[in-house]
Amino acid sequence: MNAWMALALEEAVQAMEEGEVPVGAVVVLQERLIARSHNRTIALNDPTAHAEILVLREAARKLGNYRLNGVELYVTKEPCPMCVGAMIHARIGKLIYGAVDEKGGAFSKFSMDLSRANHRFEVIKGVMEKESAELLKRFFKEKRRK
Repeated sequence: MNAWMALALEEAVQAMEEGEVPVGAVVVLQERLIARSHNRTIALNDPTAHAEILVLREAARKLGNYRLNGVELYVTKEPCPMCVGAMIHARIGKLIYGAVDEKGGAFSKFSMDLSRANHRFEVIKGVMEKESAELLKRFFKEKRRK
């Protein structure tokens, strides 16, 4: 589990180097990497270009199906409601995330309840949480300095 999250963290670092909020994501199916991406909202001028959305799109293209049954999605920060909605529509099997997002997280802030959704998936939080949170703190600290 940590190896996949470490890969997502590499993507988050790349996002930070590009001036984007450092969030990275990877999609894994049966212990095989399917897709990886990071936030690109600024680069693409697209408010939906979150790491999770981009990695779901890439995985769907590679697998040839918009239904991503059984995939595991690793993301460095708790997803927003938009991204969780996309995960529900994609029918992912499991979400694993690092840092909690108390300001915009689907579960922490908005109390999304997957038991009421038409598709449910397992959620595991706190994987490499410290590393993910430190990267976000460093990014925003540097942004405030400028």
